[in-house]
Amino acid sequence: MKEAKKLWSWLAVPCIALAVLTGSILPVLLVRGFYTVQIGPLGICEASGLTGQQAAEAYGDVMDYCMGRRPDFAAGVLPFSAEGAGHFADVRVLFLLVVWVFVAAAGLLLTGAVVCRLRRQRLPRLGGRTPGFWAACGLGGLFLLIALLAALDFDGAFTVFHSIFFPGKDNWLFDPVTDPVILILPEAFFRNCAIAIVTVLLTVCIVLVVTGRKRPSCRNAPGEGAASR
Repeated sequence: MKEAKKLWSWLAVPCIALAVLTGSILPVLLVRGFYTVQIGPLGICEASGLTGQQAAEAYGDVMDYCMGRRPDFAAGVLPFSAEGAGHFADVRVLFLLVVWVFVAAAGLLLTGAVVCRLRRQRLPRLGGRTPGFWAACGLGGLFLLIALLAALDFDGAFTVFHSIFFPGKDNWLFDPVTDPVILILPEAFFRNCAIAIVTVLLTVCIVLVVTGRKRPSCRNAPGEGAASR
């Protein structure tokens, strides 16, 4: 029984890591204000020739498509090529994958938490630490390293990212003449997206590490044995 409970603790580690990772990405994808507040500071209107409202509407159309809210690709008043639309079709797959992975991972964790609550038990600790502690250490350490490397060469990291997630394709290299949508999505915006994601992710990981080191109360609930300590 003790080993079976530990197995659930080990399974919780990747679930927590996936929930934290995808949950850190979702705010950037869902909060449109994150883009609109950057239109002025990033000089998007000057670069694209659009008004602030037109740029926001174009971005909204792109994100509506990428998040599965509309069946066809659009970019406001901006024209686009078949190759450009094809890239956003690939992006749509990735964004929807993020949503579904978060729903699945969070759903499993919530189900597990409810079961433990009903049974008045805790998942056994692994090496004296909670599953969240180990998930945060692995995920936080990995993204801290990635963030440091990206800070040294964001252009290179941007290229590596696309080569990993869009292997064998170059339709992400937009020509502003045929796909002016790239003018409302400057590299600085993607850099700010990365900063926001890593900031949220590392903050959550720090919380999990700090809380995961604490020992449970000596007043264990009925059903909690030594394995849960």
